Amino acid sequence: MKLLVTGGAGFIGSAVVRLAIARGHTVVNLDALTYAACLENVASVASNPRYRFEHADICDRAALDRMFAAYQPDAVMHLAAETHVDRSIDGPEVFVQTNITGTSTLLEAARNYWQSAGKPRNFRFHHVSTDEVFGTLGPTGQFTEDTPYDPQSPYAASKAASDHLVRAWGQTYGLPFIITNCSNNYGPFHFPEKLVPVVILKALSGQPIPIYGDGSHVRDWLFVEDHAEALLCALQSGAVGRSYAIGGENEVSNLALVKVICALLDARRPTQAPHARLITFTADRPGHDLRYAIDPSRIRTELGWSPSTTIESGLARTVDWYLDNPAWWQALQTRQGVGMRLGAA
Repeated sequence: MKLLVTGGAGFIGSAVVRLAIARGHTVVNLDALTYAACLENVASVASNPRYRFEHADICDRAALDRMFAAYQPDAVMHLAAETHVDRSIDGPEVFVQTNITGTSTLLEAARNYWQSAGKPRNFRFHHVSTDEVFGTLGPTGQFTEDTPYDPQSPYAASKAASDHLVRAWGQTYGLPFIITNCSNNYGPFHFPEKLVPVVILKALSGQPIPIYGDGSHVRDWLFVEDHAEALLCALQSGAVGRSYAIGGENEVSNLALVKVICALLDARRPTQAPHARLITFTADRPGHDLRYAIDPSRIRTELGWSPSTTIESGLARTVDWYLDNPAWWQALQTRQGVGMRLGAA
């Protein structure tokens, strides 16, 4: 297939780009290269003849029209988004602009291309979203594709809005779409503002490891390479107009997760052990969702995908990657907001 991937220099987007190239697809990577994007994430495929990079913003309709006309993709994989909840608390406007206005602009460009091409039946608009649109769970239960939307943060609300826009373009104009909602991702190339890379880098530098509240918040952790596999599976085999919930089936509290990372670092950097001594509890995030968990039965039953990476093996691979690639994360330390407490409101 010929894929137009938006946000392909980001964390999840770059994993999709690398896997798609490995699978023999042609990829056009469209990215605005905002603060969390890194072209180093796709350096391993940059010289591949089936790869192209386009520096553009999804809010730029003229640029989008030019790219659709030039590349004539078989599918759009829409991953471009502002994603950090803490940043959305401090500045929600950019989340509205990118995640809502940008998605509507991309939808209109895709619709215009699809209609002008004679509405090819094999065209797909794949919108990659999050489980945060569903709000929070109590001590039991799991999100499914039928869970009502109940976003609790500006980020979650902006992604919920973009989900609704995609469905509306499908219902109103017939644009063939698929939506996927994933749980918390982790793995190599994770920008150092999210929990897992923050813990690793704070521990390595001997700084306090911040945990919001009492650390009892639970997340369902999904290894990013498993997620990329699921996304390509959904794109190629998913039913038009269908949504698929993608989870790692690895529920862990934030505190337990941090302790696992500390133990992994103890084994690899014993002279700095115990790293858990650095754990520090800090003021909780406003509106912090208690628990996320996904039931991935639909994608397993209908498409044959299931996660293959346990939290133990995935975290070990992640820790080793950060230890082996200091040049990558050291270059990001001066980017705006990195290493700072955001979202305190």
